Amino acid sequence: MGLIVTIIVGFVVGLLARAIMPGNQSMGLIMTTILGIVGAIVGQFGANALGMTGPVGWVGSIVGAIIVLLIYGMVTKRG
Repeated sequence: MGLIVTIIVGFVVGLLARAIMPGNQSMGLIMTTILGIVGAIVGQFGANALGMTGPVGWVGSIVGAIIVLLIYGMVTKRG
């Protein structure tokens, strides 16, 4: 059951990050879910690096997903 919840939360976080981020991010549902899951991990890692304890929550997950989305955009940018 934990895996299903992780996937659903990752999808929601990914959707929110894509909605907040300006521009067109052409990625499918699977990539959006992966973005959200990785964003939550990045957010937790960043909070631990800053000395914050406990779970980061939704805000940290969304901030982490936006950071991952920025990096993804730079890597896949076609010039």
